[in-house]
Amino acid sequence: MKLILSLVNSGGSRLGKLCEVGRHGDLSMETPCCLLYTRCGLPPHLTPDVMRTLKRLPAATQLTLPTLAESHETVEGIPGGIGHFIGIQNTLYYLSLQDPGIQTPSGYNDKSSASIWVSAGRMRLHVDQYMSMQKAFKPDWYEAMYDGDTPLGCSRKKIQKSINRTLNFLDKCLNIHEESDDLKSSEIFGVIEGGDLLEERLHSVRETVKRPVAGFVLDGFQRYMMHDDARRKLLAAVVKELPEDKPRLLHGLGRPDDIIDAVEAGVDIFDSSFPYNVTERCCALVFPFKKLEELEHGSKDEKQGGCFDGLQSSVESFIGNVPFDSDDTNKDTCKKTEFEINLREQRYFDDFSPLVKNCECYSCEHHTRAYINHLLRTKELLGPVLLMLHNFHHYFEFFHELRESLRNGSLDQLKDLIKQSSS
Repeated sequence: MKLILSLVNSGGSRLGKLCEVGRHGDLSMETPCCLLYTRCGLPPHLTPDVMRTLKRLPAATQLTLPTLAESHETVEGIPGGIGHFIGIQNTLYYLSLQDPGIQTPSGYNDKSSASIWVSAGRMRLHVDQYMSMQKAFKPDWYEAMYDGDTPLGCSRKKIQKSINRTLNFLDKCLNIHEESDDLKSSEIFGVIEGGDLLEERLHSVRETVKRPVAGFVLDGFQRYMMHDDARRKLLAAVVKELPEDKPRLLHGLGRPDDIIDAVEAGVDIFDSSFPYNVTERCCALVFPFKKLEELEHGSKDEKQGGCFDGLQSSVESFIGNVPFDSDDTNKDTCKKTEFEINLREQRYFDDFSPLVKNCECYSCEHHTRAYINHLLRTKELLGPVLLMLHNFHHYFEFFHELRESLRNGSLDQLKDLIKQSSS
């Protein structure tokens, strides 16, 4: 894996290209970028043919182990690994231990294992089992097993245990990785832990960079894991300690304002679970990321504040299956943000405008808010499909505009536009 940087700004933001990745030396990806979020190997609600209609489809696909772990024995007999099993070849595959689209329950890891939640319930993974799954799936790169259980307000002792376990897991994963023929073409990322304590974060970074990893995963920076101010300060401090020539990947942050903050700190890669969660709460992304004369996002009334009304509205129910029953679980991913509109609301019953004016996605070019409102109210399967298409398209276009703003030095203007839409 090779990261070629074409621009590094004094503040830390950078523009580059990741190439020579894993098993596909001919594929590359521009950074900063997002990964294509999947469940069971495919984007939620979309078939492969529909998925290919998306413009600016990410060059890399994120596989989520909780949705695939029960299939690893089936995939073991397939020489090409997960790509051949799914039937999609022309992409880079990254395999993550947890699903960033779902808040992982706390209190289920120990010194020898980490827990994931599959369709049958909790699954405890030891390093040998975890690496056996990597050998079966054969991703282009994957993260070492880790203990990321450092919820907001947890003790220093718990955070220190998390770091020590994560480093121990990393060493064991590296030993197996280096001895495995099945993984000789894959890359492994080390995971940075430390909760919301600067001293512990720096300890995790300095120990992890000593190991022969291809890149770094910054874990525990989700909104439900720490406060905004602490996240910004910790991200900036952690990234300064990382080698410049290796990629930095951040899980669990998807709001456009959070993405820009992280890019300014020097993060390269993000997941795209945010559009999925927006879709699951029957919402559509409408935030502007171009000048208003280039991209208008709704009617005149909505620009004056209408489409951002109800920011304190109650949590919407998921239209898909949520694997946990706890009232606290997934509370962060269920909250409607100021960057979206809820298409189940009555006011869209007779709104015959597209989701976003001038948007070029299939949903906006062929259907109206009123029609999607009807689909959602009658629980037609096409409703989530059209929302997922739009939300992915909108998000991928935002990342394209983000890279363009770095090229032409207009990141501050983009940041102001995003922040104005959330005010």
